[in-house]
Amino acid sequence: MATAPNPTLYGYNDFLDLFEKTIEASEKTTPGVSIALIDIDWFGKLNEECGRGMGDAVIEHLARMLHATLDDIGQVFRYGGDAFMVLFDTMEKEQAFLRIEETRKLFDAPQEIKLNKKSSTMDVTISCGLAAYPDDGLKSNEVVRKCCEALYRAKISGRNKVSLSREEKMVTKTTHYTTGQLDGLQRLAKREGLNEATLLREALDDVLRKYNS
Repeated sequence: MATAPNPTLYGYNDFLDLFEKTIEASEKTTPGVSIALIDIDWFGKLNEECGRGMGDAVIEHLARMLHATLDDIGQVFRYGGDAFMVLFDTMEKEQAFLRIEETRKLFDAPQEIKLNKKSSTMDVTISCGLAAYPDDGLKSNEVVRKCCEALYRAKISGRNKVSLSREEKMVTKTTHYTTGQLDGLQRLAKREGLNEATLLREALDDVLRKYNS
């Protein structure tokens, strides 16, 4: 499949800002807002075996493919590292699943990757997670977290697949925080109208995204 020239990519903060605005607008105008988190399978291994230059070329190739296949219904953003987020502003989760699955199938074939004016044919696959407002949360951070969990399930269940969000099984872990941290967390939760567990999960998601980038 021919891909378009390098597209303009906006980052995660741009995505989050637009997602929150879309949620606000969708309450009166649309049936739902879906998001998809997509990343390249075994990307660390690809970098080790083929070099970071080839890794960057594969990321650019995926970006072009996502724009070529999804621009008519969604907006593509760089999430971090080898991951991308797609926002479907007027589409429910099941419909978005079908379009993302089409893209996954296109990528599940030998890809012609160009690097330094040379072309290499590579077998590369992607995994995807999907979540939607309001099904998976009433706030943007809740929906993003469910989307991340869906991608994680796609990875641990074999990769090269699309997973929908679902109810999570919570795992209790014993840990220790300072009094100052707990007081600050309590004040923040009250100010934002969120519970403390939600804020802690959001913080952990940010840490995982930062160090996996």
